[in-house]
Amino acid sequence: MKRMSFNSKKYGKAVRCLLSGWLPSTALIMLALLSSCKDFLDVDNYFDDEFKLDSTFTQTRYVEAYMWGMVSMFPDEAFTLRVNNTPGPFATDEGFINIREGNIVYNGISFAMGFITPDDLKELNTWGTYYDIVRICNTILTRMSEVPNMIYADQRKIEGYTRFFRAYAYYNLLMNFGPPILLGDEIVKNNEPLAYYDRPRSTYDAAVAYICSEFEKAASFMSLEVSIMDFGRPSKGAALALSSRVKLIHASPLFNGGNVARRYYGSWRRKTDDSLYISQTYSERRWALAAAAAEQVMELQNRGAPMYSLYTVDATNQTHQLPVVTSDPDFNTKNFPDGAANLDHYRSYAEMFSGECAAPNVSEFIWTRRSAHVQDTWVTGPFPSSLNGWGRFGLTQKMVDAYRMDDGRTIEEATGDGYYKESGYLGTTITFSGYRLGSTVSNMYANREMRFYASVGFNQAFWECGSVTDTPEPDGSGLKDHIANYYAYGYDGKGVTNEPLNYSITGYVVKKWIHSMDARRGSGNRRMEKVYPIFRYAEILLNYAEALNNLTESHQVEVNGEIRTYFRDEEKIKKAFNQIRYRAGLPGIVALPSRDEFQKLLERERMVEFMFENRRYFDVRRWGIYEETEREAVRGMNTDVDESNRDAFYQRTLLGSGAIRGRLVDSKLMFVPIPRAEIRRLPSLDQNPGWE
Repeated sequence: MKRMSFNSKKYGKAVRCLLSGWLPSTALIMLALLSSCKDFLDVDNYFDDEFKLDSTFTQTRYVEAYMWGMVSMFPDEAFTLRVNNTPGPFATDEGFINIREGNIVYNGISFAMGFITPDDLKELNTWGTYYDIVRICNTILTRMSEVPNMIYADQRKIEGYTRFFRAYAYYNLLMNFGPPILLGDEIVKNNEPLAYYDRPRSTYDAAVAYICSEFEKAASFMSLEVSIMDFGRPSKGAALALSSRVKLIHASPLFNGGNVARRYYGSWRRKTDDSLYISQTYSERRWALAAAAAEQVMELQNRGAPMYSLYTVDATNQTHQLPVVTSDPDFNTKNFPDGAANLDHYRSYAEMFSGECAAPNVSEFIWTRRSAHVQDTWVTGPFPSSLNGWGRFGLTQKMVDAYRMDDGRTIEEATGDGYYKESGYLGTTITFSGYRLGSTVSNMYANREMRFYASVGFNQAFWECGSVTDTPEPDGSGLKDHIANYYAYGYDGKGVTNEPLNYSITGYVVKKWIHSMDARRGSGNRRMEKVYPIFRYAEILLNYAEALNNLTESHQVEVNGEIRTYFRDEEKIKKAFNQIRYRAGLPGIVALPSRDEFQKLLERERMVEFMFENRRYFDVRRWGIYEETEREAVRGMNTDVDESNRDAFYQRTLLGSGAIRGRLVDSKLMFVPIPRAEIRRLPSLDQNPGWE
C-alpha cells in the first residue's frame, strides 16, 4: 500500500500542526479513497474537489469511505527488506546483503551501519504518518455521532475499525520509536500558541496500557470472521492477538525491571517530571497477563470449533518419512496435534508462504494481506541472477545452522554419530513432497528439518521455475529446473554477474516465499500471488508457552468476567510448544526443562519459525540479547572459490564486506530515533537514549 499525498497549492490550505498531523482537506479524502488498498475496500469515485470535510459526516457511506481511505496511509507491512518502514531482518543476525550506503536503499542495513540519524531517517521516518492517522481516527470517533440515521450495526463496525487502526498506529510508534505522545480522543487544533502543542511522551507502561485497552475495546465491536471478499481486513482475533504481542513484550526483560532494564534504561527519565520512561520494578504478573491474552485468542470459537489452528497438510506417499525417534514416544505414533504421524511437514509450512494455499481460508492466518511487494521484491531479491533475479537476499550461516536435523537434534548434537557432516556430497537425488535434493548437494544440507528446505536456498539447490515452457538444460544452467551455482565463477556467482551486487555474499538466500512455479525469465514466466503474514497463530502458541514458562508462582487474572489462575503449567507449555514442533516434523519435548533451558529452546524455535517475518529484530531486543547476538561474527560459505575447488566453498568463512565491518553494536539501536525536527518543535519531547 502506498502512502497518500496531495498538492496543497492545488487543493487549498492545509495547516501543518507541530505533531505532524495534516488537517484533512476534501482532496486529501478523495485521493485517499482513490489510492486505497484493494484489500480493504473498493470505493466508488463520487467525491469532487469542492466536497467539504463537514459533508463527510452527513452519510454513513462517506464516513466509512473516509475511514478506509485513512487505512491506505499505513505503510505496507511487507516493506521490511528494501525501502523498508521498519529496520527488519537485515538489521538482525538473520540475513545480510552486500549493500552499503549510497548504493541501493536498504534501510535495515543503513540502520545497522549507523547511517540512520535523527536528521535523516529515510523511509524509517514514519512518526508523522502515524500521527496523521491518529488525527483522522480521532476526527471520526468525535464526529461520528453527527451522521443522521446511522444504524447501530454501522456505528459498531466503524467504531471498532477506527479504534483498531488508532491503536495500530500507536503500536507501530511504540515498536519502532518507543513511548509515543498519547493524544486520547483529542483532535489537535491548528494555529494555536506553541504551549498548546508542547506535550511530553508517555511512559512505556502508560503506552502499553492504552494500546492494549484500545485493541480490546476494538475487539468488542469487531467481527470474528472476515469474508473472502474482505480479505486483508483485521478481525476480533487480530485485535486480541496484537494485544497479546504487546503484553508479552511488556513482560520481557528489556521493559520489566531487572538487570536488562537497568542496563539500558535505568537513567532514562522524562525531563518534565523526572519519571522513568521504563519501569525499573520487576512484575512477574505481567507474564500472567500475557498468558491470559494469548489464551483468549486460543479460545476463540467459530461455529463450535476453534477459530484458529496451525495450517497442516495430510501426508501422502510422497511425504518425507519421519525418522525413528525414541526421545518422544508420541512423535511417530500419534496424529497431530498430539504427534506428527499424519502430516506432510514440508507442505504444511511451505504452502503458507509460497502462494500454494488459498490464503483467505487458512486458519493460521490471524491477520494477513496480499502484497504486490512480496510477489515482486521478495521473489526478485533471492532469485538467481542468471534467471533475472538479484540473487542477493542472503541468510547468515548462524541462521542456517539454527535449523535442526529431521530427528530433532541440533547439528552439533548430530555430528558425533555422523548424521550431520560437512564433507562429501549426496551422490544421488532425493525427492519428497515435490522438493528435490540433487546429487551435487553438500551433505551439510542432508537430513535437515522440513522448515529448512521450505526456507533456505543454498548452493546446488533446485529452482524449478515451473511456469517456464523452455526445455531444461542438462547441466542445470537453463531457465527451468535450474540448479543454483554460487561458486565464484558459477553462473550465479560473484565473478560472472553483470551487476557487482547481484550475488549472495553468504552463499545462501531466503527461499521462503518462492513457489515451484515462480520464474523471472523464459517463455511463459509467471509468479504466484502471495500474502504477507502480519500475525500467525504459531506466534500465539509460542507467546503462551513463553509467558507461562516465566511464572514462578500463581497469579489470578480476570478473563471475560472469569477469574483464572496462571502458573508454570508444564502440560500447557508442552502442548503449545509441541504443536509447532510436530507441524515441522520434529519431536516434541517430553519433560519440561528448567526455565532458562526452555527459554533457550524457545528463542531458537522462534528464530526458525518466524525467519524473515520481522519478529527476530524485536525479539532480541526485548530479551536483552541484542548486543550479544550482534557481536557474533557474520559468517557464510566461501563464495570466493570456484567449483574446481568445491570442497573449499563449504567452509564457514568470516565475511569481509565493508557493510559487515561497519555494523554498529550500540544500545541506542534499541529504538529508531525520533526525527530531530519534531524534537526541535516540542520542547517537552525527549529524544531516545543515545540519539541526542
